[in-house]
Amino acid sequence: MENMQSQKKISTMGLVLIIFSTIFGISNSQTAFYQMGYSSIIWYILGAILFFIPTSLMFAEYGSTFKDAHGGIYSWLEQTIGKRWAFIGSFTWLAGWVITLVSLVTNMWIPLAVTISGKDTTGSWHLFGLDSTATIGVLGILVIMFVTWLASRGMKSIAGLSYVSGIIGIVDLVIFVGLSILVLMANHGQFAEPINMHNMVTSPNPAFQSPVSMFSFLVYAIFAYAGMETLGSITDNTKNPKKTFPRAVIIATVVMTVGYLLGILMCGISANWLRDLGHSDINLGNVRFALLTNLGVEFGHNFLHLNSGQSLVMGQWVARFTSLTGFISYLGEFIFLTYAPIKSFIEGSPKKLWPKTMTKLNKFDVPAHALWVQCLVICLIIAGVSFGGSSAQAFYTILTDMNNMTTAVPYLFLVIAFPLFKKKITQNKNGFIFYQNKTFTNVTTVITILTLAFAIIFTTIQPLMDHDVQTAFWTLFGPVFFIIVAWLFYSHGIKKINQE
Repeated sequence: MENMQSQKKISTMGLVLIIFSTIFGISNSQTAFYQMGYSSIIWYILGAILFFIPTSLMFAEYGSTFKDAHGGIYSWLEQTIGKRWAFIGSFTWLAGWVITLVSLVTNMWIPLAVTISGKDTTGSWHLFGLDSTATIGVLGILVIMFVTWLASRGMKSIAGLSYVSGIIGIVDLVIFVGLSILVLMANHGQFAEPINMHNMVTSPNPAFQSPVSMFSFLVYAIFAYAGMETLGSITDNTKNPKKTFPRAVIIATVVMTVGYLLGILMCGISANWLRDLGHSDINLGNVRFALLTNLGVEFGHNFLHLNSGQSLVMGQWVARFTSLTGFISYLGEFIFLTYAPIKSFIEGSPKKLWPKTMTKLNKFDVPAHALWVQCLVICLIIAGVSFGGSSAQAFYTILTDMNNMTTAVPYLFLVIAFPLFKKKITQNKNGFIFYQNKTFTNVTTVITILTLAFAIIFTTIQPLMDHDVQTAFWTLFGPVFFIIVAWLFYSHGIKKINQE
């Protein structure tokens, strides 16, 4: 029986693939190249050194020490800064991921449309006489309901798709890098976007040339790496978590960092920024497909020596295939994020704060009722945005702005709590311990906090510099709002418990 159980546990490489499918996306490299060209490499390196690597090692220590805790970051924070702040930090973290899920479920249809038609046709999709926005909303609601049903059947049901999604993400990277190298060979080592010192430190994009806008890009670099803490909820599903969890975190950290930097560099092999991206019809929504189509055209023309028409067809098929892999990666990320954050939050937070149905586990050891409540909230947001007209679209923009900052706040909680964790918690010497020196721990913590603080400050300042007061307000208001809601909910719950 024990052997059967161990076979169901997630291995090191399985966990690496889940991490990869949840966090990594070659589209982040392509977006970075569009925003800042080669100069984005500096910021991605800074994001990895100042945020991703130190926090990943912190999370590895948290996960290794609390290997039997089902509550993810709530369990980590409760042991160090107390129940109230653990609840507030975890609630804010969950709110950020819920909004992220809304964004994912509305954006995942673009790569599917490109796969089918060779271009983004979602603007012309119509079901049951509905306009395109409402149609996307209906499809999103159907998907979140299906994914919730799948997630309610436990980690085993979604692990397989997460594995496939992780492999697809690697295949996506290999195709992009492979075709780029072949184009580079055909061009005798000549990059379309020249590699020189000027391009390495200066963005070709006019929107990212001021000091404030350049520093604000750090938030993009940081959150290209965001999501490692969501793995805290599945430590109980991993084989030998003391070794597996930190080992997988370190492997995934190295692979993703190198992958992002390679991806940015490879964009410049086939695309010249001013020639191919400096048009008004290129934006953050379609830049990935523009780059992939251009790569396919360059590959067909320069490497295969096809004529112009044939090269254009080649470009469309490259875009179609990589859009399909992108859609599968979206799906894998979406499924895992539907399951992991809500599971860890509900199972970790005090059960007396919730109605019994919210904490009840089904036969798959999943809080299914909580999953369906989350599904209902997401469906209501999607429906409101999709059927509410222009005012609803403005509301969605506000939600997105709120999410930028809301996602940052929980990292501040986790990083600030880490020195307290090292001081208060006796770590098992057989577990993973990287931060062994107190001074090194404190210095690393301060540097990481300052990095997050700078990203937050400059993200708020940037819209003010553009005289966009509304965006600046909602960007800052987001975490404040969710912290207040969490504080009131927790205070009310504790008061109710004390009166019983």
